[in-house]
Amino acid sequence: MSEHVRPKDSRKRLWVLLSLAVLTLLAVLYVREYKFSRPVGEGPAGATIPDEPFQSEWTDRHVYVLGIGDSITAGLGADSQSHRYFNRVLFNPPDEFEEMKGLCLSAVLPNLAHENLAVSGSESQLHYDVVKDQVVEQSTESFGIVLMTSGGNDLIHMYGRSPPRECAMYGATIEQAEPWIDRYANRLREMFSLLISRFPGGCEIYIGDIYDPTDGQGDAPSIFLPDWPDGLAIHARYNESIRSIADEFENVHVVPLHSTFMGHGSHCRQWWLDSYCETDPHYWFYTNVEDPNDRGYDAIRRAFLLTIVDNTSLRNRD
Repeated sequence: MSEHVRPKDSRKRLWVLLSLAVLTLLAVLYVREYKFSRPVGEGPAGATIPDEPFQSEWTDRHVYVLGIGDSITAGLGADSQSHRYFNRVLFNPPDEFEEMKGLCLSAVLPNLAHENLAVSGSESQLHYDVVKDQVVEQSTESFGIVLMTSGGNDLIHMYGRSPPRECAMYGATIEQAEPWIDRYANRLREMFSLLISRFPGGCEIYIGDIYDPTDGQGDAPSIFLPDWPDGLAIHARYNESIRSIADEFENVHVVPLHSTFMGHGSHCRQWWLDSYCETDPHYWFYTNVEDPNDRGYDAIRRAFLLTIVDNTSLRNRD
């Protein structure tokens, strides 16, 4: 009897081994191709910018473009200084893409000055201090355009290495974060009010909302950080604060970095997710995870340019 059973047992063991081999291969392929494969791609990234708004001068007024914020506005992660989003909004770099030549503020604002006060690694409290202490009142002859990113470092610092606190709340519960979120909203309101007061000749403020390197999944280990159960909820509340406080001011406009970057984070290769971007399934983040890479900065400058084109009173004046 046992001699007749052995071939069946042998075939069963063979099928088990083959099944394990296939599952192992699939797991390896998943990890290699979808979990940790994050190609950055090449060439232009982000929205198409229309030519028409840049075909004629917007104003001959003196326009002062001011950068306020963190490492995104400072440009950490860009391949060169000329590729930082702040600079690309103002001027085309020497190696500009053909379709973007002439599509920048210097092409339509002939009397333009600029200064970037952004500080890499800074949190929103420092941004408030910079606005209060370093932004001087301008002449009534000057019009201000403020390009700003603030709040992302409040969320990601200190990467779970220390207990969460205000302006460095990584790992906090939503209950812990509630008063910090409220104070962030108040700081934004005060910063916007101070900036407006520094430009008696008028100004516009363009602030980016906060992108999500996990593509809406909230799985912090995918960006090599400790698990943070309430991270997405707190992130959403910060973005709600940016949008709601901006709505209180007629001349403050939100640049949609969150939607712009969706599908270009740690899950950029996962085609089964709603965030998947079929036309550009590539990673737009720098090696430190929290800042953009060069293509990410291209996408950011396009998002800022489109928001300016759609909202500026300089272009839409009577």
